[in-house]
Amino acid sequence: MSSSLSRRTALQAAGVLAVGSMAAGVGGIAQAATEETGSPSDTVVIHPTLPEVPANTSFTVKVRPAGGSWQRLDVYLAKLALIDAVTGENPVQKSSWAAFDFSGTVEVEVTYNRGGAEKFRIRPDSYDITPEVRGDTARFTLDRPRNLVVQVDDKTFDCLHLFANPIEQNPPAEGDKNVMYFGPGLHTHPGRKLTVPSGTTVYLAAGAVLTSQVIFEGANNSRLIGRGVLYDSAGGALAVRKCENVTIDGITILNPRYENIRVAECNNLKIKNVRAFSREGWGDGIQLYCSENVTIDGCFLRTSDDCIALYTHRWDFYGDTRNITVKNCSLWADVAHTINMGVHGNPDPDNHEMLENLNFENIDILDHREPQVNAQGCIALNAADGNLIRKVKFDNIRVEDFRWGQLFHMRVINNPRWNKAAGRGIESVYVKDVNYNGKNADVSIVAGTDAERTVKDVTFENLRVNGRVIRDSGGKPRWYLASDGVPMFVNEHVQNLRFLTTEEAAGL
Repeated sequence: MSSSLSRRTALQAAGVLAVGSMAAGVGGIAQAATEETGSPSDTVVIHPTLPEVPANTSFTVKVRPAGGSWQRLDVYLAKLALIDAVTGENPVQKSSWAAFDFSGTVEVEVTYNRGGAEKFRIRPDSYDITPEVRGDTARFTLDRPRNLVVQVDDKTFDCLHLFANPIEQNPPAEGDKNVMYFGPGLHTHPGRKLTVPSGTTVYLAAGAVLTSQVIFEGANNSRLIGRGVLYDSAGGALAVRKCENVTIDGITILNPRYENIRVAECNNLKIKNVRAFSREGWGDGIQLYCSENVTIDGCFLRTSDDCIALYTHRWDFYGDTRNITVKNCSLWADVAHTINMGVHGNPDPDNHEMLENLNFENIDILDHREPQVNAQGCIALNAADGNLIRKVKFDNIRVEDFRWGQLFHMRVINNPRWNKAAGRGIESVYVKDVNYNGKNADVSIVAGTDAERTVKDVTFENLRVNGRVIRDSGGKPRWYLASDGVPMFVNEHVQNLRFLTTEEAAGL
């Protein structure tokens, strides 16, 4: 269908009932439907089929504007990781994902095609979505964009990841100045690398599949946006280095050969509404090195290494990491940590670096599985290689029961596998309104190295473990430590560790 068709002609050709929002491009068209029986604001946009991306048949997914006609979504294969703790083998685990855009209210119907479903669970649990279930089919309603996981009978891998996006506002058109436009279809480049210059927008329309690594090197005021997919890149999917004012928004990343996004020596970066899956070794979600003023907002990351990793020096990257905000995200680590920081830095005593002003807020941690004790921790601060980690805040973090690991891991370390020196310390950490419900957490660790390399001034406010507020002031035998209630091991090189209720914190 030609992109020169009028909006009404295109919609009539697509068989929809009334004009809504849509995006058009070469090789396909995003279909929009607004039903006369629903509100004019109830609009659903169906994405064109992604070429070369394998389908998965475990689920059938349909959506409709409230009270309207059902439209079927394409459901694709996501490859995930399950490390064997004895052999180290990592056979591919198959899962499902689908995506669409909407405004107003949308109804969703999910059918488990393998049959025998006894229960459905819509995650994150904090969204409090209880579906109507009839046999192998569940229905529920959304009134805002969400990144969801639909689980049948608590299956870890044979589940559906459903990305309900907002409708794109003012997307670029093919031929716009300073736009690299990729319409629906399969795209690649010589060497499978796409380098983006300054002042340029790379637009991946819904239905676009780009198999090249996207590289921003020394670029300013550039963007990578859209509803398309970065697929099967030979290296990391997206590399951003020595850049300013770069925005990544709306894309999905599948099957990279290493990390999904690597950022180094950058300033003023925004990563929004990115969805990423990985299964290869070192398949981190978002790695930040030596960067400042970065916001990560509204992302869903299911990864085969750390979901979010903050570092300073490594390879030929140098400099501090500061003023980082991670918010409104859902994180699932099939391997390693959901949040990790401080492992890599500059061990040279004359050139030590620091990580500071790091803020994490309104985050759902869906899973964490890591057999290696040194690499455990849903929330991990590991100061190594001369790093000082300071001024870190966690606020409103909801941790669902995970498969294998620890809730917290805060240590000054020198791991010979990764480091040449211990870190300088961890200080001024505030952990507020963290809620963990589950039974699988191993003992958390907070530990310094010696009298000079300590963990100090760490405050937990309203830390809830299975409904119990962990506090110094009571709710335990007087000869117990408050940390025993987590449970948490605390060594002698930790100073001024406090567990407070909300009321006690307000009175300080």
